[in-house]
Amino acid sequence: MSYQLNAKQLNINLQAKDFNLKDSSELIKSIDLTAPRPWVGQAEAKKATEFGLSVFKNGFNVLVLGESGSGRQSLVWDVVQKTMQARDAAPDLVLLYRFDAPEKPLPIYLKAGQGKQLRAAMDSFIRFMLKEFPPLLGESVAEKKDTGAAKIEIEKIIDAQCINLVEMLIADDAEQAHSPELKKFARYLSALKQDAMENIEIFQQATAANSDEGLIESFLGRYRVNLMVDNGLNPQGAPAIYDEDPTFNSLFGGFESADSGSNTADFMRLRAGNVLRAHGGTLLLHLRDINADQQSGSQILEKLHRFLRNGTLQIEEQSGAPGQSMSSHFAPEALAADVKLILIATREEYYALQAELPEFARYFQIKVDFVESMPASNDAYQQIAGLIARWCEQYQLPHVASDALVSFVRFMQRHIDDQTRISTQFSLLERLLLESAVITQARGAKLIQAADVKAAMDARYARHNCPERQLRESIVDGEVMINITGAEVGQINGLTHIDLGDMSFGSPVRISARCFAGDEGVINIDREVAMTGPNHDKGLMILRSWLSATFTKLTPLSLTASLVFEQEYHGVEGDSASCAELYSLLSALSGVAIKQGIAVTGAMNQHGEVMAIGGVNEKIEGYFRICQNMGLDGTQGVIIPSRNLAHLLLDDEVVSAVEKGLFNIFAVSNVAEGMALLTGIPAGQLQDGDYDKGTVLGAAQQHLEAFRLSYQQNQPIQLVSPTH
Repeated sequence: MSYQLNAKQLNINLQAKDFNLKDSSELIKSIDLTAPRPWVGQAEAKKATEFGLSVFKNGFNVLVLGESGSGRQSLVWDVVQKTMQARDAAPDLVLLYRFDAPEKPLPIYLKAGQGKQLRAAMDSFIRFMLKEFPPLLGESVAEKKDTGAAKIEIEKIIDAQCINLVEMLIADDAEQAHSPELKKFARYLSALKQDAMENIEIFQQATAANSDEGLIESFLGRYRVNLMVDNGLNPQGAPAIYDEDPTFNSLFGGFESADSGSNTADFMRLRAGNVLRAHGGTLLLHLRDINADQQSGSQILEKLHRFLRNGTLQIEEQSGAPGQSMSSHFAPEALAADVKLILIATREEYYALQAELPEFARYFQIKVDFVESMPASNDAYQQIAGLIARWCEQYQLPHVASDALVSFVRFMQRHIDDQTRISTQFSLLERLLLESAVITQARGAKLIQAADVKAAMDARYARHNCPERQLRESIVDGEVMINITGAEVGQINGLTHIDLGDMSFGSPVRISARCFAGDEGVINIDREVAMTGPNHDKGLMILRSWLSATFTKLTPLSLTASLVFEQEYHGVEGDSASCAELYSLLSALSGVAIKQGIAVTGAMNQHGEVMAIGGVNEKIEGYFRICQNMGLDGTQGVIIPSRNLAHLLLDDEVVSAVEKGLFNIFAVSNVAEGMALLTGIPAGQLQDGDYDKGTVLGAAQQHLEAFRLSYQQNQPIQLVSPTH
């Protein structure tokens, strides 16, 4: 059953008094401003995040799904940092020269801060050897001085230095003396001592007048320490790393370039990436950032896959990377790392990843799903008010009056076109608050009022409405033919939704139909010239099915009918015009005129039921502005699906016009109801295989019968309206 909507049905019934406060400053006492931002509307996502960060097991990486602006990064990052601070400190990673296999450096994990200590101690050890050993050995090997006693003394010195190094590492933790890593370091020191004693002449040459400083530095470089990962600055917790611009090298490390004459040891040129730096903690990445790297995006994903599978990372040069390559014999061993990877993506990005790399996707067992909306309730309204109050304090903005809180809530509900739900894309709310505050401050006020919010929204609309304004002017000037008065046969105003990315708006488009005797059925001219998309073509096929089923007695129909979107040059997509197309066709077929002031939107199914469509608010407002510019007289309005009633959040200007009777909004659930509204004549009921005379379908049936006879006899026919 069709019915006309009243003003109260066109927006949510939320009043300033419902917040039970004068302005948002009254909420500050109950808000802990030092605490992280609350997870408004994302309770399940928070639970999933906390659970995911509590499970440090292979395969339990975290996938965060949600749209940009939902807080998916900032909220998760707050929890990550807090959780990592409570975990044990991650170790430092140093690389040492492996004397028995120089091509495979020796990795050793030390307590946080000890890596830097060891590096400094080894540098001091090298300087000490260069200072103390030459005097003991004499100025030159050529002197053939007996160095036996000197070697014994040097060996004692090295032993003492090695003991000092070990004691330095276990000074504050005696249990570390029995750790595998320290035992590995002790074996390294033993090998270092042996190497130094076997190459003692190097120190003898160090003070010679003709000494080769490059050779000496190259040799001593093997005793240095490559501090790959330094966690000394964060000794109280595990690392939490967010790579804002992930590249192959930033994630996996690489080799520092060196000149051909460089004396730097190969193992000292190795550099860690964020995967190694995140050992013991978390690494947060955006999937989009990886995919956007056209040069190495696929390599990054494949390398991450191998790391997640093996738990080890092989530092290597990126394939095809510029710069000098390492010698082919240098192949450092894979380094172990325990990292919880947090990947942020939209649902579309993740589904594409699943299709392309399903094995990689399986390593993300914890899914954190940021919902796009939450139920509208008094509790939700209070949470949004609290969020606004927090932002006002954070950015030192004027606080928000209760009537402006209503405007902000309506804005968030309008974003998803739903009276029963609120958008959780709070970055949009934050930006609107900042824009409203500028207007408030410009007028020297202390509170943001509803008028300031409206002014901010109007200013935003003015900045983006050039395409709509140009189209509206072309309609008002008559360049685009739209008639909003009188009645016409076979002609109707459909409503289109134009989405330009940064803005969207609605606009009417004339749909016209012509009918003849024939056997080609319903032809859509736009479709014939490939200007329609699959969804629109589907709607047209449904229309054809309904038409055949409605006139079963005459099927197959002796009908050739053409439909066209007039002055449409950019293509047609979507099925929301299928009702308007049907009305235009039935008007042409029956000869019954359609009121031109009433525009139509709605999709139909095979049973004639009118289904919900998108962009209903933009379509209504766009048509209203056209009528407003051309002259409202109370006969204009729109027909929408009754299933879209919960999606109505219309502008105050439209609501006011409806309240004054200057504009009308009708809701229908069946195409027959819409046809009756548009013509003022009943659609018609089927009685014993025929439709009632004096109805739209009755006239259409009469003309279809005449079409059949005319087609069989090849004679023209004159259509007669049932009102004549």
